[in-house]
Amino acid sequence: MINEKRLVERFLQYVQIDSPTKHERKFANHLKSEMEKMGLEVYMDNAGEKVGSDSGNLICKLKGNTKGESILFSSHMDTVSPSIGIKPQIKDGVIYSDGTTILGGDDKAGVASIMEAIETIIENDIPHGDIEVVFSIFEEGGLYGVKNLEYDKIHSKLGFVLDSGGTPGEIIVQGPAQNKIDAKFIGKEAHAGVAPENGVSAIQIAAEAISNMKLLRIDDETTANIGLIEGGGPTNIVTKEVIINAEARSLKDEKLKTQTDNMVKAMEDAAKKFAGKVEIDIDTVYGAFKVDEDEKIVEKVKQSCENLGLEAFTASSGGGSDTNILNSKGIKAVNLGIGEKEPHTLEEHIAIKDLENACRLVLEIVKVYA
Repeated sequence: MINEKRLVERFLQYVQIDSPTKHERKFANHLKSEMEKMGLEVYMDNAGEKVGSDSGNLICKLKGNTKGESILFSSHMDTVSPSIGIKPQIKDGVIYSDGTTILGGDDKAGVASIMEAIETIIENDIPHGDIEVVFSIFEEGGLYGVKNLEYDKIHSKLGFVLDSGGTPGEIIVQGPAQNKIDAKFIGKEAHAGVAPENGVSAIQIAAEAISNMKLLRIDDETTANIGLIEGGGPTNIVTKEVIINAEARSLKDEKLKTQTDNMVKAMEDAAKKFAGKVEIDIDTVYGAFKVDEDEKIVEKVKQSCENLGLEAFTASSGGGSDTNILNSKGIKAVNLGIGEKEPHTLEEHIAIKDLENACRLVLEIVKVYA
């Protein structure tokens, strides 16, 4: 029933519309125009004004023609860099970029799947309850769009986010919390050749702190990483300031606290050891979520997969997504695999078969809930 040719053409068109994070307006306007032509109610909220994007989130509604439960589908419109001038190519049933940019399947494969499913529903007068759609801005780098979504415009209590790299059939039921940890190490300048003993090296403090941190894979549920080290200057001056940006994630709040505390202690101990200072800022980017496997929403997705001959399986994720925020706002949500591979790299790609199955799954979930 899905128009496979149109789905692929839609996806190819979408990825060629530039929409780097905080510059989603062109893509949002395109989607808004498409949905209004389909007869959907479309509203753009004011999240962009709050987070520095040129667009707001799109909130869309297709009124039901049955008394089925209202459900929400969501994907994000923004893409990571480099994503200007994407030139998609098809090789052996797989869509790639030309190798100079990302592809943008994260998350335009999700957007295209939802849009094609809705158009199919309308064309074929398929029974459905109320369907709400959120296409969010500024997901990459902090989930800021959905954090500032106008939730009073949303009525669904069940949500399906299409934004995972697993094959269609994957159901992400657990995702981590993340803390962002920024630190400034402060030492004392001195001439490195004449009187280095009068200085305190911020680089040395930072190196000591990092060397005493547990990083990368901590355990099955916890990770940590240093993403940026910045500071220094001429070699003849003892460096006064160094900045590091770090993160910690865990599926368990208590483990996240333990890891964060350990990283903070390593920084404070290093500053004390070298008679320097450290200023630390900790921001909780998002909280963890967990949906029990026996929840009705999981059973419905499994049933939909079975109807399509797809293998359904649940999994946890080490990455955050809009799913984390929706759950914190009282919308029980799971993240669904759509087959995007190697996201955030120049090797990103998606098999046409996975794109089609992701779209078919959206349509089948609608049918099951109707």
